[in-house]
Amino acid sequence: MTGARIREIRTQRGLTVAQLAEAAGVSTGLISQVERDRTDPSLETLRKIAKVLQLPLFSLFQEQDTKAVSVIRENNRMLVASPVGGITYSRISPGHGRLEMLKGHLPPGGYSAAEPWSHPSEECVLVLEGRLIVEVSGVQHDLSVGDSCYFHSSLPHRYLNPGDTPVDFVIAVTPPSY
Repeated sequence: MTGARIREIRTQRGLTVAQLAEAAGVSTGLISQVERDRTDPSLETLRKIAKVLQLPLFSLFQEQDTKAVSVIRENNRMLVASPVGGITYSRISPGHGRLEMLKGHLPPGGYSAAEPWSHPSEECVLVLEGRLIVEVSGVQHDLSVGDSCYFHSSLPHRYLNPGDTPVDFVIAVTPPSY
């Protein structure tokens, strides 16, 4: 499903497999396997592909739905998990429009990215359960349940769970990006 969507967008953009692979810094073989749903790319690879295609990450997973009112049932949420760092995101917004809402989950010792990264958006994170470190431009902000943090996503950032219990949080991103 994801592969077909990537292939569709790539061809709409007039890119070859080789051009997408080069721009994303991955092999043509990997892009080919992803487009044929022969392999599940890492979250980092999906971010690179989304950046080249100039699309929000989660838009790679399904067609855009432009209903005026959208209800997203918990058991029907789009889910993305990273084998590195242990983070999982479920999209709680419909996937269209100028706002993306995600519910994040980090296991003890988990992180959203090995290294801080940036994208052209603004973010606000709210901790629902546990303790979350929001690292922005090398500065760590320690958040507890009920705390929130707002920042420009163009600054290098990542989320860390320094504790021994899982952390759950909600992120609002505008505009949606990679």
